[in-house]
Amino acid sequence: MYEIILQNLLSPVVLFFLLGLIAALVKSDLKFPKALSETLSIFLLVAIGLKGGIELSKYSFQEVISPVIATLFLGSLLPIVALLLLKTIKLDTKNAIGLAATYGSVSIVTYGAAISFLDHVGTSFEGFMNAMVVLMESPAIIISLILLKVLDSKENRSETYIPQRLAFSSPATSFLDKDVLKEAFFGKSIILLLGALLIGLVAGDNAIPVIQPLFIDLYSSVLILFLLSMGITAGERLPEVKKHGPKLLLFGIVMPIVGGTLGVLVGSMIGLSIGGMTLMGVLAGSASYIAAPAALRTSVPEANPSIYLGLALGITFPFNLIFGIPLFYQFASWLGTL
Repeated sequence: MYEIILQNLLSPVVLFFLLGLIAALVKSDLKFPKALSETLSIFLLVAIGLKGGIELSKYSFQEVISPVIATLFLGSLLPIVALLLLKTIKLDTKNAIGLAATYGSVSIVTYGAAISFLDHVGTSFEGFMNAMVVLMESPAIIISLILLKVLDSKENRSETYIPQRLAFSSPATSFLDKDVLKEAFFGKSIILLLGALLIGLVAGDNAIPVIQPLFIDLYSSVLILFLLSMGITAGERLPEVKKHGPKLLLFGIVMPIVGGTLGVLVGSMIGLSIGGMTLMGVLAGSASYIAAPAALRTSVPEANPSIYLGLALGITFPFNLIFGIPLFYQFASWLGTL
């Protein structure tokens, strides 16, 4: 286990993230232009979607139905698990819902780093796992907003204006609000992933000669640049997280371990390979900082972004990058030998 963690720590992907983190902590003037960060993000989303679609075209419906069900199950379960853990630290409802949505959804960059890790250690995985990233984005957001509606109803049961507060026209409490649904199903990350996935699925292997020079050959290099940018962002968010106490910081470490363990177990139950189980653990153990925050800005404006974004970027993302991915891989390897 120590060798795996050390090997991951010394990979260029992690080292460039740490470089960005250090740059932010020492208040260096190193900055990434917003347009460049956005471009790198779009590149990664399209690359993963295309590769997932091409690989998915090689499988029959019967082969992917179990992973699809497992992914939707995890996306629906994880927000509930997060809320149960947050109940122990008595976080207010709105911020708890924000964290539930964030930790139930998925980090596309953590997933990309996990793919690089598996390539580095020479472990293959099912190609359709890239498609599961798309499916993991929305369920947690929808489930979290439903839970918010239920909790608000419970808290305000005795008040005479309950019908007005629970009306579907209220963006803060209604999971049927059109802006919420738009962000949950048609936000930029989802539309890019799903669109690229469908294009790859339709084109199949015929697309490889066209996309390989940019989206396959340069993938690892672009990921390095993006993680340098993310390291800077994470370092800037870290002081915000510290203000909320050690219990919240602990949640940022415990939740990915719990979620990742559930993901690996579910992957084992549906018969995935060691690489597939690892990626299912990464999907369940990561925290979104793109799709979920975009939806939360519309649906739960009272939730503090410095909490759900700061915790996801400042604590969970570096934890998964350094320790989480090797931990899920080791657990998957152990299950694979049983």
